[in-house]
Amino acid sequence: MVFNQGCNSKKEEAKNEEKKPLSLIVVEPGHFHAALVQKSMYDDVDSVVHVYASEGPDVKAYLDKVEKYNTRPEDPTHWKEEVYTGADFFEKMISEKKGNVVVLAGNNQKKTDFIKKSVDAGLNVLADKPMAIDAAGFDKLKEAFASADKNKVLLYDIMTERYEITNTLQRELALLPEIFGELQKGTPENPAVSKESVHHFFKYISGEPLVRPTWFFDVNQQGEGMVDVTTHLVDLVQWSCFPNVSLDYQKDIQLLSTKRTATQLTPSQFKLVTKSETYPDFLKKDIKDTLLNVYSNGELNYTLKGVHAKVSVIWNFQAPEGTGDTHYSIMKGSKANLIVRQGKEQKYKPVLYIETTDKSKAYEDAVAAAFKSVQDKYPGVDLKKTAAGWEVVIDAKYDTGHESHFAQVANKYMEYLKAGKLPEWEVPNMIAKYWLTTSALKQAKGGK
Repeated sequence: MVFNQGCNSKKEEAKNEEKKPLSLIVVEPGHFHAALVQKSMYDDVDSVVHVYASEGPDVKAYLDKVEKYNTRPEDPTHWKEEVYTGADFFEKMISEKKGNVVVLAGNNQKKTDFIKKSVDAGLNVLADKPMAIDAAGFDKLKEAFASADKNKVLLYDIMTERYEITNTLQRELALLPEIFGELQKGTPENPAVSKESVHHFFKYISGEPLVRPTWFFDVNQQGEGMVDVTTHLVDLVQWSCFPNVSLDYQKDIQLLSTKRTATQLTPSQFKLVTKSETYPDFLKKDIKDTLLNVYSNGELNYTLKGVHAKVSVIWNFQAPEGTGDTHYSIMKGSKANLIVRQGKEQKYKPVLYIETTDKSKAYEDAVAAAFKSVQDKYPGVDLKKTAAGWEVVIDAKYDTGHESHFAQVANKYMEYLKAGKLPEWEVPNMIAKYWLTTSALKQAKGGK
């Protein structure tokens, strides 16, 4: 079934509009991240978006969100959605090739296959994380990167957390030996780098309660926590500790230990977040005494080029009133630790600290002098003295919120498309990241 959103006059507008070099194809948009890519317009992207999906609530939820962006009073978007729905949506997309950038954000069970077939067909792909959720998916993803290289197209994942300002500045400060010193090696019990993330199944997105598809709670379709949110954390470890360095997963990573646990949902919680009265058959395997067990929590300990790192993710059902998803991150240097906290004291907003045992005037002067380079790059960023060192005071203009980071990733990707290539380190590091998450899951489940 094919239909157009918008009237004939809009069609005429589209014809008259200057043809842009990039045109989006949105495939099976089952996750709200698909719509968030379209929360903004882009200079080089055609306003007509070609959507291919199976019929059902997922594509409707995506179209509703895009329509809200189109009709909001402030800075509305003007996307024109051309939609095809049917069981053969993917084959239809490949045969028609109406655009040149495939956006994938949905059911992860089929995502790696969609990625591979899209790049095989000579299409660029911008994919939500995770791009692979198990060892077999990792093997296929490696083939997809080889195919993308051969077909001269770019395959890239949406790493929004790099654009969260405290993460960005933590990386900047780690590059300054006068402040940070050298990154420590750490030990398994006391890692040099730790990143911990707490997420929630029930939350508000763009001011409305998020309705999640029932398949989101099936680890065979969404992936376990260890291969889902940990993708961001593993990415930040690589990106912060070894900026612009190409990593070789076979030489540079040693997986030490892993663990996985389940979050339990009651039938009423499941109904609240999915609007579904009953558990679908594919979740029956995970139900014990009416409680749904979702293996959304995971922890992995590993070394990266000899540096001990730990990442962990926890999913709770709903955050207490006035709170939200939280992030904790520490990088230990020979002169100072760089710590992001996001607890009650920080009013649940991430705050970056420089903490040190060196209270000398010489070190204080060195910090002030070195910090000027950060201020040159990020005007409005300052330091405030604390008992343990300094709090990094960040101008409100940099706190643009999680939803805005999707446009920042998309803009960066479009720069790479213009240049015709990704930075040298991005592909090997994406491969390293997905090898680590999928290997960790295999190990946690008792595989070799």
